[in-house]
Amino acid sequence: MDLSTDHRTIRLSGTPGVLTVALDRPDAQNSIDTAMIRELHAALDTAEADPDCRVVVLTGGDGVFCTGMDLLGAAAEGRPDRERAAQGGAEFLGLLKRLTLTPRVVVATVDGRVAGGGVGLVAASDFVLATPRSTFSLPEALWGLLPCSVAPFLIRRTGFQKAYAMSLSTLPVTADQALLSGLVDQLVDQLQPALRRLAFRVTKVEGATVGDLKRYFTKMWIITPEAERLAIDEFARLMSSDGVGRRIADFAERQRFPWEGGS
Repeated sequence: MDLSTDHRTIRLSGTPGVLTVALDRPDAQNSIDTAMIRELHAALDTAEADPDCRVVVLTGGDGVFCTGMDLLGAAAEGRPDRERAAQGGAEFLGLLKRLTLTPRVVVATVDGRVAGGGVGLVAASDFVLATPRSTFSLPEALWGLLPCSVAPFLIRRTGFQKAYAMSLSTLPVTADQALLSGLVDQLVDQLQPALRRLAFRVTKVEGATVGDLKRYFTKMWIITPEAERLAIDEFARLMSSDGVGRRIADFAERQRFPWEGGS
């Protein structure tokens, strides 16, 4: 497996049968920008090009897995028009969809905070291992946004009501609650032993079989092209609106969150 490619937002490491992809934007709390989306696709390319690779592990830093969209980066680029916002939404939704279809077993190992689009990365993974200190939240409504791309994959994992309640309340969900809802598959104090046990088993499954299984189960729970278009169109409408642009700009200028008043 060739891991020599330079990446700005992720770090790759490998053991036999396993590619570990560490989100690596500590100064930005592992937030997601266009470069990260592109580099995560490249990491999946690497895994799929290696016939011996069976598992892709997504992991974060100490205390933070991923905090979703890079708001400071979005502010620096200025309020997008609807077309540019739609393109960004489509790119992220496309990444989540690819995680559910890649002929590799995707495991998210979570030790800390997950927010916004980070919940999407978790929900689109095949297995989620988390530590007790992990939390999961969807704060989009506080910005005047909705978790448009995340919702189809979160509903697939947790059911409608849990996904709806997370989106509407914006309150963090504890690791115990995430386990009960199905967002987390296993709650463990130490991630690596649990990961090794899982990898030992799933690396015995042929990649073609993994791909077949994913395609088959996708047909059992269909995220239709219409649902994808709805998610992208709604994100574009909201992201290009004056209210959301004002809140993001205020955050960039004053480091003030919308719930702290003044927007």
